[in-house]
This record gives sequence, C-alpha cells and structure tokens, in this order.
Amino acid sequence: MTGKPIVAIDGPAAAGKGTLARRLAAELGLPYLDTGLLYRAAGRRVLDTGGDPADPTVAEAAARSLLPSDLNRNDLRGPLADAAAASVASIPAVRAALLAFQRDFAERDGAVLDGRDIGTVIFPDAVAKLFVTASLTERARRRWQELRTAGMDAEIATVETDMRQRDAKDAARTAAPLRPAADAYRLDTSDLDAEAAFRSAIAFVRGRIGPR
Repeated sequence: MTGKPIVAIDGPAAAGKGTLARRLAAELGLPYLDTGLLYRAAGRRVLDTGGDPADPTVAEAAARSLLPSDLNRNDLRGPLADAAAASVASIPAVRAALLAFQRDFAERDGAVLDGRDIGTVIFPDAVAKLFVTASLTERARRRWQELRTAGMDAEIATVETDMRQRDAKDAARTAAPLRPAADAYRLDTSDLDAEAAFRSAIAFVRGRIGPR
C-alpha cells in the first residue's frame, strides 16, 4: 500500500491500548498520539481554575486553550483526572474543539492514534481499526498497579468502582459513545501479555496496510 496509513485503536481504560499503540507506531515508523491525554489535559485545566468539568462553557474554553505542554503534565492520571476527563469528553463542544487537532496530527504523516472514538468518529475511514478491551476486573487491577507504581495510594475496590462508572459514562454519552467500529478487529487482552497482544495486533495491521 502507498501513502501514509492511519491506524485507529479504541477501547476502555486500562485495556492495554496505549502500550500497544506506542509499540505499533514504533514498529510501523508512524507518529503516535494518545488522544485521551487531550481530554485529561482539558479536564485538568478546568480543575486548575476551580471549575466544574461538567460545565459545557468552561470545559469548551479549556479545550480550545490547550497547549502542547499541557500534554506533558504529571497529574493527568489517577481517579480525579479520570473523572474530569470523562466529564469533559461527554460534552459535544469539547469533542468538536479537539477534533481538528487530532485530524491535523494524523493527516500530515499518517499515525497510530488511541482513544475512544478514533475509528467511529475521528477517522471512520482509517485503513486499520482495532478495539482493544479486557475484563473490568483485569483492567482495574492494571490501573491499581499503575497507581501504586506511581506512588499513589488507592484501594483496588475503589479503582474498580471508578472504572465501572467511567465505562458507563463513556458508553451512555450522546457525543461519540464508546463502541467498536463495525469493521474493527476486536482484541481481548484479559489473558494476554503485552507481547502476545502485540503479535496479534501487528498481524492484523500488516494484513491491512501491507509491508512498510
């Protein structure tokens, strides 16, 4: 295949899509974008001002004022950031404000992007789409371990409850709900390590885009 392919990777939190997307991007020689960081950064900007991430006006202003440096903040993970991201992501004006950023990033040189609506809304014509998922129990365990590694105190039961609520909010929102694209390759990583998940994903992507 000629041209610069776009690989869309969607799925719920802590399913392993970020790790997988970064490795696929490196293997394919493509830029990588974690689109979830855009919503986390917008949510954090709202929290910085003492605002409510569910306020459409405040959240849209935060999204439109994002700077590249906002994506490098060290407080974009954890339950508070998760909740803020989920709130701003449910607002159509926020998603519209960030849509151009994502498309501009990928259309220049191709890209691997991971998020929750890449294959359904941002790039519905992406040459390769994956929907990466795992059981709630396994995803909560992974996120809990991430938090512990980062030195954050967290109860695994609380992490699972927060994740269940985030899943429900992502699936129920009217603006780009979380769901697999009809033509996405569904990859359940519940019982897969990173290497096995990568082998399965790269085989699918290679089949779609050909050798590079």
